[in-house]
Amino acid sequence: MAGSLDYCHLCQRHCLATHLARSQTGERKLTVQILFDGIYFGSGQDAFVIYWYGIVLMSGAFLGGWLAAHRAEKRGHDPDLVWDLLVWLIIAGVIGARLWHVFTPPPSSIAQGITTQYYLTHPLDLINLRNGGLGIPGAVIGGAIATYFFTRKRKLNFAEWADIAAPALALGQAVGRWGNYFNQELYGAATDLPWKIFIESAKRLTGHLDQEYYHPLFLYESLWSFGNMFLLLWLDRRFGDKLPRGSLFLVYLIVYPIGRFLLDFLRLDASMLGGINANQTLMAIVAALAVGALLWRLLKNRPAE
Repeated sequence: MAGSLDYCHLCQRHCLATHLARSQTGERKLTVQILFDGIYFGSGQDAFVIYWYGIVLMSGAFLGGWLAAHRAEKRGHDPDLVWDLLVWLIIAGVIGARLWHVFTPPPSSIAQGITTQYYLTHPLDLINLRNGGLGIPGAVIGGAIATYFFTRKRKLNFAEWADIAAPALALGQAVGRWGNYFNQELYGAATDLPWKIFIESAKRLTGHLDQEYYHPLFLYESLWSFGNMFLLLWLDRRFGDKLPRGSLFLVYLIVYPIGRFLLDFLRLDASMLGGINANQTLMAIVAALAVGALLWRLLKNRPAE
C-alpha cells in the first residue's frame, strides 16, 4: 500500500507522460503533455488544454445516457429519446450546478474574495468552468427541470421517465465524481487511513498546509452512488411492476441526500449560508420530502383489502 501511495504521490507531482515532436531540421513542433490535470497541446499561456475533469464528467454523462437508453428500450420507448433528452440534461445540469456554486461559494473561495457578488460583477469568471466550481445539488435540480419540460413537450409521463433516469443519474454521479480527483478537490479531513490521498500543497486549504493526506470524499460519494444505482436496479427488477410511477426516483432522492448529508461532516470546505451548512440543509429537506412523497404514493396505490 505504501508503494502505491508513493507512486500516486509521484504522479501528482510530475506529468504522467510527455511527448515532443520535432522535425528533421530540429525545428520545434507541437508539444503534447499528458499531465495529472489534463492534456496540454502546446506550452505556456498559448497551450490548449483538455482537462481530465471535463473528460470524466462527460464520460459519466454518456455512461448514464447509455444505461437510460437501455432502460427506456426495455420499457418500449424509443432509446433515441434519451439522447435527445441528454443534450438538455447536460445544458441544464451545468447551468444548475454552476449557479449552485455561485450562490453557495465555499469558505475557501470567500477568503480569496470570490463571492456571489464577485461572480455577478465578473460575468466571464461566472461562466469559466476550467477550474471546476460545479455543485451536484444544482445539477440535479437543473436536470429535473429539464426532464419535466422535455417530457411535457413530447407528451411523455414525467414520473415514468424520472424512474428510467434514476439509476442512470446515480451511475453518472458515481463516474463523474472522479473528476474531483484530478482537480484535487472534494477531500475531507486529514487522515492516516490506508486509503488516504495525497493533496498538493497548492490545493490545500488554509490551516491545513502542513497536512498531506486526507479522506477521499469523492471516492466515498462515488461508491455511495454506485450502491444507489445497484439498489435502484434491484428494486426495479424485483418490484418494478408493483411500484407506482415515480417511486424509483423518490428512492434516489432519499438515498443520495442521506449519503451526501453524512459525508459533509468530513468536509473541510462546506458551503455555509447564515452559519448553516447549505448542502446538508438542502439534503435533509429533500430526503424528508421524498420519504413523505414515497409513503403517500405507496399508501395511495395500496390494493384495497
